[in-house]
Amino acid sequence: PPIHSIGKPIVSQLRRFRSPFSTNLKMSDPSSVLEKQNFSWQQTMMRVKDPKKSLAFYQDLMGMTLIDKLEFPDMKFDLYFLTTLPKGQEYKFAPGSVEAHKYLWTMKGATLELTHNYGTEDDADFKYHPGNQEKDGFGHVAFNVNDVYATSDKLEAAGCSFKKKPDEGRMKGLAFVYDPDGYWVEIVKRSENAKIENDFNLSQTMLRIKDPKKSIPFYESLGMTVCREMHGGDFSLYFLACLPPGVTPPADKASPEASEFVKCLFNPVLELTHNHGTETQDDFKHWVGNEEGHKGFGHIGFLVDDVDAACKAFDDMGCDYAKRPEGGKMKGLAFVKDPDGYWLEIIKRGGDGATVDPYYLEPQA
Repeated sequence: PPIHSIGKPIVSQLRRFRSPFSTNLKMSDPSSVLEKQNFSWQQTMMRVKDPKKSLAFYQDLMGMTLIDKLEFPDMKFDLYFLTTLPKGQEYKFAPGSVEAHKYLWTMKGATLELTHNYGTEDDADFKYHPGNQEKDGFGHVAFNVNDVYATSDKLEAAGCSFKKKPDEGRMKGLAFVYDPDGYWVEIVKRSENAKIENDFNLSQTMLRIKDPKKSIPFYESLGMTVCREMHGGDFSLYFLACLPPGVTPPADKASPEASEFVKCLFNPVLELTHNHGTETQDDFKHWVGNEEGHKGFGHIGFLVDDVDAACKAFDDMGCDYAKRPEGGKMKGLAFVKDPDGYWLEIIKRGGDGATVDPYYLEPQA
């Protein structure tokens, strides 16, 4: 049955009893994560070889706006943050400025964080791993458009190559175009009723999961809501979003109304893909994007009010970490692991100090 067929959202019931979907998660009071730390999904990070090519693709072709840039010359990498702004909204801040930092660390929407490690652009043989090979977890990002066919023609005329054109394969009417690093970018038709004037809006990040009975309640505890489910013969898709207060999806998550709801959203959804049977294989694991030979996608990130308090909640849930707030060179932010081992960056909303950075660097010896 659909995960939400029990009536009320699982997370709202966790104070009173242990959810049957919460296997192997030690959740003493996960509602405190949602209610006190104000989790909001803010980024999907992908490593890029050449920022000039990637920025041209996402800005010039996908209509995104570069809202901030963080430079770390001592550690030899830069970060570029892009988002979809409503058509006609002028962005007045210079990337890299304090004003841009304030916007970035308080925004309500989600960004693509493009990470450039210095020198990769000069290495002719260098490639990142874009996913979609055996046991890869990361699948794609996606953009919604009014007309997939016309959009695909324009992208082809601009020199883009495709994994799948709209009339190819079994699923007609959607496309997958390659970005400069070979990442798959899905082109999806938005609802005819969507009140969105943009040619493109960032609409999805897709991750494969092993067991939805573990992953769904985890992401619900971070304030995400399952808005739609799609169940095929050997796979299921779950679409989750951080919804504004007062906005609720249709009760029947597998209904046409739920599909319509998702296709009207301006901000992206997290698409969790479950290939049936993986949950019964004890030794099955997806590659999460940070292993040697599989580096490309890196993490998704959430803004919170208090990183230390959020991590205390994760400790109570029995979560593992790639980095605790006090670890590494960049103090004050954390990387917690979800049930599949994907890295989730936990970032202080609003930052601190005059430069409003949500971290501080370890002093040089």
